Amino acid sequence: MNIAVLSQKPSLYSTSRLVEAGRQRGHHVRVINHLNCKIVIEKNQPQIMYRDRKLTDIDAIIPRIGASVTFYGAAVIRQFEMMNVVTATGSEALLRSRDKLTSLQLLSKSGLELPKTVFTNYTKNVKQFLRAAGEGPWVIKLLEGTQGLGVVLAETPSAAESVIEAFHKIKARIIVQEFIKECFGTDVRAFVVDGEIVGSMKRQAKAGEFRSNLHRGGSAEVITLTPEEEKAALIAAKVMGLDVAGVDILQSNRGPLVMEVNAAPGLEGIERSTGVDIAGKIVELLERKIEMV
Repeated sequence: MNIAVLSQKPSLYSTSRLVEAGRQRGHHVRVINHLNCKIVIEKNQPQIMYRDRKLTDIDAIIPRIGASVTFYGAAVIRQFEMMNVVTATGSEALLRSRDKLTSLQLLSKSGLELPKTVFTNYTKNVKQFLRAAGEGPWVIKLLEGTQGLGVVLAETPSAAESVIEAFHKIKARIIVQEFIKECFGTDVRAFVVDGEIVGSMKRQAKAGEFRSNLHRGGSAEVITLTPEEEKAALIAAKVMGLDVAGVDILQSNRGPLVMEVNAAPGLEGIERSTGVDIAGKIVELLERKIEMV
């Protein structure tokens, strides 16, 4: 099988592990920078040009699309789909999961518990906006943020109002969520591949930080999920339509709360914490999909 990993940086841990895992299973694997792909749209002849050469020999792709280039990355995936190339992550599922507001709406409709969330169209009545999100503190998030960037903890009404007004002034879309005090600095990441949880870890933020992202200096340890957490993670991935997903869960006093579903979860933290060959699991997913074509 000829596999292409769509990634801007071949040296990244996740990218290099996927290449390694694919080659270990006897496949030809290469890295393609999706930003250098040219989409050619023609009646019944979808094409992708890469470095002035038409891509015709790709059987499957593993997208590793950064949040800042989601729109173009999804367009490239969609073109591969039109060329009948198997993908580990579908274009529509990527777009759905990257839209924080849409994903939260869909997750809530499925019956999953979430932190209470409020969204508004640049309201001038900030005090009323905050009251709708409950008593403080509040977590204020940019809709386009990732890896903990664009996330602010406001502990007082005045601080929250200042942050919201600043974001509104620059026309930045935000959501405001209740802060789950008992989870300060910790969350759980469940890694789902093809409807199965293949690894899970508990992430702990570094001292003085409430964001547990490993990219921000957090640490991780292997954890066994409760049946309720397993069920929530599997439902969340299914609702997003993702065959590969990192589901972030808060262990609150009222049960597991789904915080976010990541369409391109990093492999380094989960593999090193659990010792599981997650990259190999993703390659196996492609093998099963190819067999079904």
